[in-house]
Amino acid sequence: MKTLELQAIPEEVMRCVDQLRAYGREHGIDEKVLFGLSLALEECGANIVHHACGGQAQEKFRVSFLRTDDTVVIEIRDCGPAFDPTSAAARDLDDAHGERPPGGWGIHLVRHYMDEVHYARVGGENVLRLVKRLQSATT
Repeated sequence: MKTLELQAIPEEVMRCVDQLRAYGREHGIDEKVLFGLSLALEECGANIVHHACGGQAQEKFRVSFLRTDDTVVIEIRDCGPAFDPTSAAARDLDDAHGERPPGGWGIHLVRHYMDEVHYARVGGENVLRLVKRLQSATT
């Protein structure tokens, strides 16, 4: 497992994504899977920086990566206000008239690329667990 403590600034989000990519390559994760993991992490990290931490650079959040035989798990923890992205309404992809306000694409992308998304509020922290199942080498 790799754990990073990050400042709530966009540069740290990108450093974290770079660390995830390096971790994924070291652990033999397919590049297509790694792309989806990276995009999901970037979206979640950006939301933490802008919303949970309110753009306050002194705020911190933590990210952990773990590869098991058949999954990759990303756990993200922040001390911002409680927010459960798993309860957010799904984005209407058929909104051809553009009447819906901007935003909401991040959660849609995370749901698209991850197999499981779990949220809990633990000890004053938002804990988001993103799980991607890996195909075995024999399939």
